Amino acid sequence: MKLYLDPGHGGSDPGAQGNGLDEKHIVLDIARRIRNILTEEYENVNIRMSRTDDRTVSLNQRTNDANEWGADYFLSIHCNAFNGSAYGYEDYIHSSLSDSGQTAQYQDIMHEEITKVNQLRDRGQKKANFHVLRETTMSALLTENGFIDNENDANLLRDPSYRQSVARGHVNGLVRAFNLEPKQDSGGTLYKVIAGSFQSRDNARRRANVLRSRGIEAFITTVTISGTQWYRVQAGAFSNRENAEKRLQEVRNAGVSDAFIVTENEGSDNGDSPQPDPEPAGYPITGSTYLSPELMNQYVRGINGNAIEIANYYLTFGEYYGIRGDIAFAQAMHETDFLRFTGVVEPEQNNFCGLGATGPDNPGASFDKPREGVLAHIQHLYAYATTKPLPEDYPLVDPRFDLVTRGSASTWTGLNGKWAVPGNGYGQSILDIYERMINSSIDHLEDVRQNVRGA
Repeated sequence: MKLYLDPGHGGSDPGAQGNGLDEKHIVLDIARRIRNILTEEYENVNIRMSRTDDRTVSLNQRTNDANEWGADYFLSIHCNAFNGSAYGYEDYIHSSLSDSGQTAQYQDIMHEEITKVNQLRDRGQKKANFHVLRETTMSALLTENGFIDNENDANLLRDPSYRQSVARGHVNGLVRAFNLEPKQDSGGTLYKVIAGSFQSRDNARRRANVLRSRGIEAFITTVTISGTQWYRVQAGAFSNRENAEKRLQEVRNAGVSDAFIVTENEGSDNGDSPQPDPEPAGYPITGSTYLSPELMNQYVRGINGNAIEIANYYLTFGEYYGIRGDIAFAQAMHETDFLRFTGVVEPEQNNFCGLGATGPDNPGASFDKPREGVLAHIQHLYAYATTKPLPEDYPLVDPRFDLVTRGSASTWTGLNGKWAVPGNGYGQSILDIYERMINSSIDHLEDVRQNVRGA
């Protein structure tokens, strides 16, 4: 089956907007999740996407690409908006089609499966003369997954776990409509990709950070062999050997030559089974910076081509103070509308986190240079996240450092109602941007890998 996935809008076209959300980001995330579920769990599914990051793609480009590729099904993912008063889910096929044709039958199945899981009011199955439904030569469906300007729908859409459920509903419909076969499991066997084994935890953490900076999720496990404890960096566990081999090659392409695969039977435990390295609950403000400045800057330039480059400061100061510099960078993007400064803070203030800004009459603190503004941001996070004395290598430039109740917010969601008032969902919005930044980085690195292979 050849599926053409079309996340609506993108780039200069944000789509519907409301409650601090842009349609283009929400639908791209849902589409990626659909792609990932299908490729990981089902056989013989070829997927092409109209866009894999925040770029401008015309309607003609989308339909021409799908037609030339010879797709079997065109699935366009959208959100709705209507003055905040409407809410719910609906989907569309082209207005010229009969209710008994193949496209309508697919719509029946997709609608049923999606509405089982999306927790939204069912607004029904509809028809319209939308370009992507009219100009495609294959069966096509456009789904409208809630009203982004309705507070209740928006609160659902900003939750990554909810978007995963929406993606799963789309996948369930595709599985039924096209009789997709699940990948065969391996009788309980797990193939774990090990990207290095170390006696030093610090060395293991450095290796894991290298992989994360290249878009490969990795964590540390411990294993005892002949009485000696080792720290392993695990970069995935798969029930399918072929998928494990693919991940192993990705790890080696990232420069890790000593990676290998460990085969284990699920449920067995001889005392040497790796145990996950415990991490604090939630998303802590303190910790390592995983994304490189290049990937952070590139993500923002895809949204705002005129953005200045400040990510290197977030890496430098984040590492010095032990603050998650990449998530702090995401917070800055949230506060400044991706460095477009559409709020009360002006660009020349170099105030990237809204320090002291309360309204038009009080736009907050100003700093001489971007470097100083980032330093103040990291110091302010340090005040919230720790009770330790401020290290002395850099001067205190945060004018509100002493106003913070020290250690009162150790996680990003702990900033709700503190950094921003009332601040409901403030930390979640930061993490949502960070997740999109990670996904964009993964897609970019995948494009690089494909280009290297094709060279």
